[in-house]
Amino acid sequence: MSVGDMLAATVPMARTLNLQFLETTPERAVVALPDQGDYHNHVGGPHAGAMFTLGESASGAIVLAAFGDQLSRAVPLAVRAEIAYRKLAMGPVTATATLGRPAAEVVAELDAGRRPEFPVTVAIRREDGAVTGEMNVVWILRPTD
Repeated sequence: MSVGDMLAATVPMARTLNLQFLETTPERAVVALPDQGDYHNHVGGPHAGAMFTLGESASGAIVLAAFGDQLSRAVPLAVRAEIAYRKLAMGPVTATATLGRPAAEVVAELDAGRRPEFPVTVAIRREDGAVTGEMNVVWILRPTD
């Protein structure tokens, strides 16, 4: 099962918005939100809540891709998120997420018995490449022991 399939199966909101997981690697996750009238705002573009969910889903995808092998001993949890809407988004939008710390460094903290915290940055873009939103999500790996 791919990371995108796993997220769609376990996170109902991702299915509700029909998110498309285009790329999910430990280095980068790219998730698309199709243009859907049911999720438009008052100016005809994607609603801010839909774009937030898109960005958070992209951050979750990279977390699962980077740390999926740690799920037997830790639970990934988003602990805070901030989003800035930079330009008007119209039509389909795509979120690209990247880890803010090396995965090996995060796993080393987990190995040392700590609860590592790490940021994920997300850029949300229109089809023309313009960045319409920027998001920062802080995650932890909470040990299950």
